[in-house]
Amino acid sequence: MAVAEIISYEPATGEEMWRGKVGDVDDVVSRARRAWPAWAAQPVATRIELVRRFANEVRKESEKLATLIARETGKPMWEARTEVESVINKVEISIRAYADRTSQRKLDSALQGTAALRHKPHGVMAVLGPYNFPAHLPNGHIVPALIAGNVVVFKPSEKTPATGELLALCFNRAGISAAVVQVLIGGPETGQELVAHDGVDGVLFTGSAHAGIAINRKLAGNPGKMVALEMGGNNPIVMWDTPKMPDAVSLIAQSAFTSAGQRCTAARRLIVKESIYDEVIDGVKRLADRIIVGAPFDDPPPFMGPVIDNRTADGLTESFVYLLSSGGRPIKHMVRLRDDLPFLSPAIIDVTGVAERPDVELFGPLLQVVKVNDFDEAIAEANSTRFGLSASLIGGTPQDYNRFWANIRAGVINWNRPTNGASSAAPFGGVGLSGNHRPSAYYAADYCAYPVASTELDQPRASIGVGLRSE
Repeated sequence: MAVAEIISYEPATGEEMWRGKVGDVDDVVSRARRAWPAWAAQPVATRIELVRRFANEVRKESEKLATLIARETGKPMWEARTEVESVINKVEISIRAYADRTSQRKLDSALQGTAALRHKPHGVMAVLGPYNFPAHLPNGHIVPALIAGNVVVFKPSEKTPATGELLALCFNRAGISAAVVQVLIGGPETGQELVAHDGVDGVLFTGSAHAGIAINRKLAGNPGKMVALEMGGNNPIVMWDTPKMPDAVSLIAQSAFTSAGQRCTAARRLIVKESIYDEVIDGVKRLADRIIVGAPFDDPPPFMGPVIDNRTADGLTESFVYLLSSGGRPIKHMVRLRDDLPFLSPAIIDVTGVAERPDVELFGPLLQVVKVNDFDEAIAEANSTRFGLSASLIGGTPQDYNRFWANIRAGVINWNRPTNGASSAAPFGGVGLSGNHRPSAYYAADYCAYPVASTELDQPRASIGVGLRSE
């Protein structure tokens, strides 16, 4: 039975912070379809001016929005503030990307005519947002979609609806009609109904592989509907020889435990050269032992907060126990810091001896370690996944990195940088179970408009020179 109301709880306190009624999909989509022609007919300069006003509205509400994000996700306030900055910065990046990726071009043409390449919006775009970055990630779809001339139905995660509501309000206060950017409150059933609705022309999704695959399967018989999927990863970070071990250890901890491991680019698997294994693991464990886990507004500020809810925390602790029972060797146990709230300690486990390592995205502060003998084995181990979002090499030579880059199957490949924290000025996406070759960030412009080739003359001009009988 479908729920009639969505309730949001603070992960750090367990207290209710927001509730709202589930929206009517037919009504919201119908309203969007009516609004689309007028919005698409606006000059692009007008649409750009309006999204710039949106950035200013977010600036005005920056502390309120950051506080809301921190409360609703449990992430530290310092991290929530960086998310709000990303929301603001996305506007100018998206404007540049639209000009670069979808600009008008003149082409060669016969008969002294005109040939051109232009782009058209798709129409009504459904944006399905995740809970880990409830403002930044959906905003990365919404702004490019609006610039291109689409209207948006935004369904935030049922775990972070309050943030989604305030984000949409900022668009509306900027002068973008509440019919052009609408929020649709609801759970998974509402999302499924929205995705399949005949009035929706495109689906822009960020979330789990399980949900993304379900969307892909649902729409397989409808090739006319644009589908862009960003589905996370089982990301490797390969540790090789380096004279800067403290820096390397910090990069590993940052990759694995920032945002309590709730980033799609977080390092899930640490692959270590055997000769440096003890030094690396000792350093990572000592640093993980120092990580402060706490509530968003604690003083001193925590490095990471809770995971999103108790169900997620239970699943992660069960996964740690499963790895233990399958032959894993604990380096740092996962500890439930509060029985009633989803605070978890960072956890590290050596799974070299696990015969069949589960190829799943364990979305939390759980780092699996694999010991290898040589670089070929490290690359093979890194590629031993159906996912392909992010990968990093820490240490090694330029020649090692060239081999790593050439052989790793991922959409984001870094050297001596963390697996997470990708630039919005570059494309962002993966292959395999990580995405469907529709990268977001700078390349979001590509899936927000489709190319139209035209040849044009001001008067008809044609003749048929062969294959006709004489008059």
